[in-house]
Amino acid sequence: MKLDILAVGAHPDDIELSCAGTLAKEISTGKKVGVLDLTRGELGSRGSAEIRDQEASEAAEILGLHVRENLAFRDGFFKNDEFHQKEIIKIIRKYQPDIVLCNAIDDRHIDHGKGSKLTSDACFLSGLRRIETELNGQAQKEWRPKHVYHYIQWKEIEPDFVVDITGFNDIKMASVRAYKTQFFSNQGAADEPQTPISNKNFYDSIEYRARNLGRLIGVDHAEGYTTERYVAVDSVTDLI
Repeated sequence: MKLDILAVGAHPDDIELSCAGTLAKEISTGKKVGVLDLTRGELGSRGSAEIRDQEASEAAEILGLHVRENLAFRDGFFKNDEFHQKEIIKIIRKYQPDIVLCNAIDDRHIDHGKGSKLTSDACFLSGLRRIETELNGQAQKEWRPKHVYHYIQWKEIEPDFVVDITGFNDIKMASVRAYKTQFFSNQGAADEPQTPISNKNFYDSIEYRARNLGRLIGVDHAEGYTTERYVAVDSVTDLI
C-alpha cells in the first residue's frame, strides 16, 4: 500500500498528542495515512509495553489509520546509526509516502529530538539507490519523500506553518484518551506514579494549544509544524 502521509513517533502517543488532528483531517479527504512508532515506550513510568501496544491499536482505530507499525527500538537508547536508519528506510520504501511527519526538532524528552534527526536522515538516505535494503526477501527500490515536517511536542516551538484542524480536534482528543494509563483519566489506575504528562494540566494543555494556534489564524483549532526547507506556494492566493 502506498501512503500519502507517514507519521513517525519515537513513542506510541507522540503522534496522537501532536499531529492526530491533521491526520484525521487528511484521512477524511481520502488520503492514505500510516503511523510508524520507533519504540514500544517500555521505559514509561505508567502501564507497560504490552498495555501501550493495546492503547496504540485503539488509537489507530479511532483515527482510522490505514496501517500502524512498530520497530521496537530500545526506548531511551536507540541511536542515529546505520542499523536504525536502515530499519526506517525499509518502512519508507515499503509505503513510499509523499509526506513524512516526525518528532519535534528539540524537546524535553531526549528521544524526541533524537528520533527527529534519525527519521529525517533516513528520509534522505532512502532516496539513494546505492543503499540496498530488502523486505521479505525482496530488494527494495529507492524512495525519498517529497516533504519532511516536524510536529511540536512539549516545548513551545515557533511553527513555520499551522494546519487548521477545526472539526477534527474531538477525534484527536479521543485518540489521546485511548492511552488511559498515560494521561489524566478517570479510567486510569490510581496507584500509578504521577508524571509530568499524567496530570490534568498537561491534558488540558493539548486542547488549549490547539485553540491558541487556531486563534492566531482565525479558526477554532490548529496544529503547528516546522520545516527543513522553505514552504512554497503557487500563488499568494493559496495562503489562507
